[in-house]
Amino acid sequence: MRKYLLLLLLVISTNLYSQKPTEASVGRIETRIREISQFGAIASGGVNRVAYSDADIKARLYVVALMKNAGLEVTIDQAANIIGRRKGKAGDLPYISLGSHIDSVPGGGNYDGIAGVLAAIECIELLNEIKLVTDHPLEVIVFTDEEGGLIGSMAMNGTITEKDLDRISNSGKKISKGIEDLGGNIEELGKAVRKPGEIAAFLELHIEQGAILDSEGTDIGVVEGIVGIETWEVAIEGKANHAGTTPMNVRQDALIAASKLVIAVNESVNSFEGSQVGTVGKIKVEPGASNVVPGKVILTIELRDLSGEKIMMVFARITDGMKAIEKETGTKISFRPDHSNVSALMDGNIMDYLTKSSVELGFSYRSMPSGAGHDAQDMSKIAPTGMVFVPSRNGISHSPLEYTAPEQIAHGASVLFHTVLKIDSKSRGSFGYIAAEADLASESGRSYSGKN
Repeated sequence: MRKYLLLLLLVISTNLYSQKPTEASVGRIETRIREISQFGAIASGGVNRVAYSDADIKARLYVVALMKNAGLEVTIDQAANIIGRRKGKAGDLPYISLGSHIDSVPGGGNYDGIAGVLAAIECIELLNEIKLVTDHPLEVIVFTDEEGGLIGSMAMNGTITEKDLDRISNSGKKISKGIEDLGGNIEELGKAVRKPGEIAAFLELHIEQGAILDSEGTDIGVVEGIVGIETWEVAIEGKANHAGTTPMNVRQDALIAASKLVIAVNESVNSFEGSQVGTVGKIKVEPGASNVVPGKVILTIELRDLSGEKIMMVFARITDGMKAIEKETGTKISFRPDHSNVSALMDGNIMDYLTKSSVELGFSYRSMPSGAGHDAQDMSKIAPTGMVFVPSRNGISHSPLEYTAPEQIAHGASVLFHTVLKIDSKSRGSFGYIAAEADLASESGRSYSGKN
């Protein structure tokens, strides 16, 4: 009898340990990417779905239908953000929020933003399939006009300004008019601001928009933070003179000085360890004639890093070399701060949950910064925030050539799903459902092959 009992227990335990953690549907994600890509489709294979355009409006209706079919209660807030909500078992807990955007740059790709929206909806679909109601209420957010300046998320954290609303968008509409056209209400925009403590956590999935994950063959990027950006306008003043009659040894050529400064920027950025970047991306030469020695140059210097201190160290090294350039070229160089965007660090606990979920699912991962801006940076000002990157083929983004395989998006969506369960279980004082899945995964030998 004891022999049969042991055999029965062995059979039961084998069946339990063979179970796999719940994972996202590749087919569902692939189908939905193909369907939403029809809105604003262009001949080159990408999309022109700029915010507030007819294509944007149609794509929003498509996403609203997906949300409703998944059982979400859908509303449009005063900033025209689409919010789909799912009730939790505990009525007094804050929302766990997930989302991204569906608008594109002009002539953009089919994955930037939309991958994150579909991954968020996929998390709801998975909960429905396993018939699990979380303690926390959940919400999927489709932010308004991310590409035009994080308009929807700025409205949520209360930092949007009249100047922002007065800008002309890529659709040709003033942003305030565009918001109204999408169902928002400019007169009551303050009601879109989320109160402190209203959101327990915000999660966003996005394509990397770089080639690190793709080149390494890594499945998941756990984002440490979104870099700070400091931009300066630089004026270099020399002396305009006749290009045919002014000897080379007496020229005060502002463009020569500018060229040396561009090289100095590159050398200064590379002189430090780390992932900081620096760019001279805009330059104007005056008077701009082929037969006149350039008398003045205006250019921009942009520096990015997670550390504001590192940015200023790089800038100090650039300015240290300025006097030598001035002396050598007979010019005067002045710097004026033009734009500043403080870095947004992701929540440490959520980063741990994302990492653990990647390990449990057998996905390789690495920690990394985001060099581009995302809605997550605004949401981090009002809620603990985490962000997942999935690979971009060859690092191409904002282009019809942009591509992320549906399987890779599904991997990221699975990590999001299990992270939601971890965050939700925290309120119960245990890891609940996800802990049971993790134990089974461990016993069944799912291996970790990642890069830390």
